[in-house]
Amino acid sequence: MSDTIFGKIIRKEISADIVYEDDRAIAFRDIQPQAPTHILVIPKKPILRVSEATPEDQALLGHLLLVAKQVAEEAGLSNGYRVVTNNGSDGGQSVDHLHFHVLGGRQLQWPPG
Repeated sequence: MSDTIFGKIIRKEISADIVYEDDRAIAFRDIQPQAPTHILVIPKKPILRVSEATPEDQALLGHLLLVAKQVAEEAGLSNGYRVVTNNGSDGGQSVDHLHFHVLGGRQLQWPPG
């Protein structure tokens, strides 16, 4: 298991506002939200970033997107939302554990940055 903050959340060493969990994924509210609703969806398998995923991770990656959809629906984001993953330092990734941001609750701007 990854020794990042996300690994510690998965192992329940650090508390988080968990909104979803199963045997493959966990989703929790971001502690520094960038939108009124900001939920992180992460795999329990330690994958550093999307560029490190392998063909064997295909089903897991699909599962993570379905979890993102479910938590967005449960959060009431019926007007729309954004699902984002950052890849590497130039992509803005700050934790070396694959994660998807589910952002919504207001009109989001484009381009994002």
